Amino acid sequence: MSGSQLGPIGDMPASQVAQAARLVQAGEMISLSAVRFPGMPLFPGHPPFQVLNYRTPRGIRVTGAQPWGPVNDAGLGYMAEYVMATSHSGAHMDALAHMTIGDDMHWYGGGAADEHLTDFGPVHGDASSMPPFFTRGVLVDAPTFRGVECLPKGSPIDAAEMEAICAAQGVAVRPWDVVVIRTGYMGLWPDAERMAAHKTPGPDLSAAQWMLERGVVAAGSDTETFEVQPAPDPGPEGNPQPVHTRLLIENGIYIMESLDLEELARRRIYEFLFVALPVKIRGATGSMVDPVAVL
Repeated sequence: MSGSQLGPIGDMPASQVAQAARLVQAGEMISLSAVRFPGMPLFPGHPPFQVLNYRTPRGIRVTGAQPWGPVNDAGLGYMAEYVMATSHSGAHMDALAHMTIGDDMHWYGGGAADEHLTDFGPVHGDASSMPPFFTRGVLVDAPTFRGVECLPKGSPIDAAEMEAICAAQGVAVRPWDVVVIRTGYMGLWPDAERMAAHKTPGPDLSAAQWMLERGVVAAGSDTETFEVQPAPDPGPEGNPQPVHTRLLIENGIYIMESLDLEELARRRIYEFLFVALPVKIRGATGSMVDPVAVL
């Protein structure tokens, strides 16, 4: 698939993969995802996460089901389940078709609702075309920089602060990087009441532009919306998510949300190999991911 349909990461050279692999020294992996469970906190516009049994050993026995034919003397059973959830549950990555704008409801790479949106999801820029991510990751730890546990509700992180945090941490963002921004929000997980009191800090439009100018291929944060809400810079048309518009729709920069960055921050790890493998589901507008930082 052409880079124009994948976003800038589609043009990432193989040498960047090899260079990123050289970041690994100890062989240690840190998960950047919290456990998903029924009733977990989610962005209010998404359906709830649910796990339902479809087959159980007891159910097979009570109903007399015969998945293997006649009942076996070994008493062998199994369990299988439905997972009913949005692909935007917990730690996840937005596909390029996730967000649309304009009267024609268009999205990155030439996708538009009238031409590419079916009853089974988009056929252009959906999750089936999402690439693997194996590149340098950089943590931007805003609460540690400010000397607080968690940023206040609706607190923006602007370009100047992004630059100052990186300088204080001794790291520089480079082309092909994935930048993950900590607000401290996942440090409150899964206490919905405490989390509600801190919704939703994050990068503003100037920070998005700062990342674009440095050539990132993806960005993520530990909140459900990535960007600061409500938007301090919605523009004359009142766009509620100008950062998603600038990064995802206009420039094909993948966005991740609800990342667990607490362990990285606790250990002051600011540079690492970032690995995430989106699940290729046709028609899905994103993918749950369990990314890892490899040290």
